Amino acid sequence: MATRAQRSGGGGIVGAVKVDLERLHGAWMEIPFPRQRGRGHSVMGKWKPETTPQKIAYHAWSILGALGLLVLYPLTVLGFATRFYASKLDSTTTRLGVAGVTGLALVIWGALTVIAHLQLPFDAFLAVAAASAAAVVSTALAATFSKVGGRVTTVVLAYPFAMTAIFLPPVVAALVTPSLEPYVLDPSYDLAVWVLDNVLFVGGLNEFLRANYELEGVAYAAMWVGFSFPLGWFLGFLVALANLARPSN
Repeated sequence: MATRAQRSGGGGIVGAVKVDLERLHGAWMEIPFPRQRGRGHSVMGKWKPETTPQKIAYHAWSILGALGLLVLYPLTVLGFATRFYASKLDSTTTRLGVAGVTGLALVIWGALTVIAHLQLPFDAFLAVAAASAAAVVSTALAATFSKVGGRVTTVVLAYPFAMTAIFLPPVVAALVTPSLEPYVLDPSYDLAVWVLDNVLFVGGLNEFLRANYELEGVAYAAMWVGFSFPLGWFLGFLVALANLARPSN
């Protein structure tokens, strides 16, 4: 990494950023034009436009890509952080194995279910038990897809199920422990109101949800399961950007 940065005109953070931007912009240019990314030392060299229409299209596409990098590169930096923590979780899965990770989740969620059985009414206990089962299954699926599938499978399936396994514990803990409600359920309610007013207003979907559903009890867990899939896909997209700019070893 440092060697590439120095060749590109400077080391450290500035050099690394320059290399990242060059790779991302080269990948963008390679969508319609051949031999654009990483061709500086290639025998064939980088393709260059020759005719006037080619030059106009080439430079217009280049400017559009440069403007897009103003938005994409900060997301790429976030992708570096996401990839780092995802690698930590992946190393844990590697050490424990899919069966070990599933067993650990089963122990933790089983303990929460027992607490719910002792402290909550039967209906609330069933809700917590259902959420616990969903969390154990999500953990197992996330670990399995991250190990068995390729990059597309990891982004499409492993990341969303991993988000589900991460989001459910605090929500279920708040359902079991009322003292946690102000820290988990109240912010979740405020977030749900914001999403309904600013995201799901299209086609009156927010009015339909308000008229037919109430956010209470296990509905909080269902809400976070719903959030986990688009957020998982978004984080997977960020990691894909990070891999494009700076491939992991």
